[in-house]
Amino acid sequence: MNIWIVNHYAIPPSLGGLVRHYYFSKYLGQKGHQVKIFTSGRIHNTNVNMIEDDALYCEKEVDGIPYTFVKSKDYTGNGLDRIANMIAFPFAIKKCLKRFLKKERPDVIYTSSPDLFVAFFAVRFAKKHRIPVVVEVRDLWPESIVEYKHISRKNPVIKVLYQLEKWIYKKADRLIFTMEGGKEYIRDQKWDKVIDLQKIEHINNGVDLEEFDRNKETVRLQDADLESNDCKKVIYVGSIRLVNHLDQLMKAVQVLKQQQRSDIRFFIYGDGTEKASLEAFAAEQGLPVVFKGKVDKKYVPYILSKADVNVINVKNTGLTKYGCSWNKLFEYIASEKPILCNFPQNNDLINTHHLGISEHFDSSESYAQRIAQLVDLTAEEKDAIAHNANEVKRVYDYQHLTARLEQLFKTLLEEV
Repeated sequence: MNIWIVNHYAIPPSLGGLVRHYYFSKYLGQKGHQVKIFTSGRIHNTNVNMIEDDALYCEKEVDGIPYTFVKSKDYTGNGLDRIANMIAFPFAIKKCLKRFLKKERPDVIYTSSPDLFVAFFAVRFAKKHRIPVVVEVRDLWPESIVEYKHISRKNPVIKVLYQLEKWIYKKADRLIFTMEGGKEYIRDQKWDKVIDLQKIEHINNGVDLEEFDRNKETVRLQDADLESNDCKKVIYVGSIRLVNHLDQLMKAVQVLKQQQRSDIRFFIYGDGTEKASLEAFAAEQGLPVVFKGKVDKKYVPYILSKADVNVINVKNTGLTKYGCSWNKLFEYIASEKPILCNFPQNNDLINTHHLGISEHFDSSESYAQRIAQLVDLTAEEKDAIAHNANEVKRVYDYQHLTARLEQLFKTLLEEV
């Protein structure tokens, strides 16, 4: 098959790592398929733009995978420049796809949202040229905006975005939701009369176990704190933004300090808009928290493997009912260490498979209690969690997930 992947944010691992389509491309290629990734030249959450001239696109191999980077506007943060980028980029994608179509014809177009505008243009392009199109939903837009930003569903812009989302889902030949509750979401929106629920599939995010295990053993971060046996290590790896709600974790650390749990230290790997204020708070309160900054993705397996407990911390929203699809969760599972999460989901993998604790915390004291509980697990209890994680991680290995995606494409092409 000749597969075109169209995704505004298909970022190669070495440049920041929204890596789902990188791994699908890697393993589809190994299966003999031809894959092109069309993505933004402006790399999200960095200062990198892969196109420095007036070219519409450039083709580059990054991390062993060929990418087609498409011209897009520079921006910083989530202000007007980013909005301008999101509006202009779909037009550039459309122009780029038209040029490539003159040279070759894909068997299927596989596009991903967010953002909705790129998915809309990709679906229109596919329909015009009678190419089967698969739409993937990695984040519920504009539902996420409503939940996280507390914008009214009656807001005129939000209402337009919902109608755009509905149109995309209706016109797609297949829908892939990374969260398990995709069908439930469609029913809740009352769109099930116009959107065929039978065309909806669930393929979650995952982890490349071959790469993870190799990096854990061979790519070791030189960090004395990780090697120390003088304390129990609680580790967080990821963005440090409002949505990650790490101030809640800091308050739990305060409680542990008051309880004189001097044997527990916290290490935060990552960066984001809230890092400076949280770092200042930790210093002012004398908390046993070290902010390590952003690290290359290749070091993550080694970092996670050195933890006594790995923490996932995010802001609570109504989206929990549809399930979760965090990239980091599957790396955490692959580390085979106890996981503590403040954001339980429907179909929660952590609780269902006994990988640690996933729980809403109504107080800093209850959060601190759960941290201490996992830190103080016996060797036998830790071994049981490691055994469970070893079973679960294989289901979410990208080689396994790619086989499912390949079968979806084959079934679709047999029907058209």
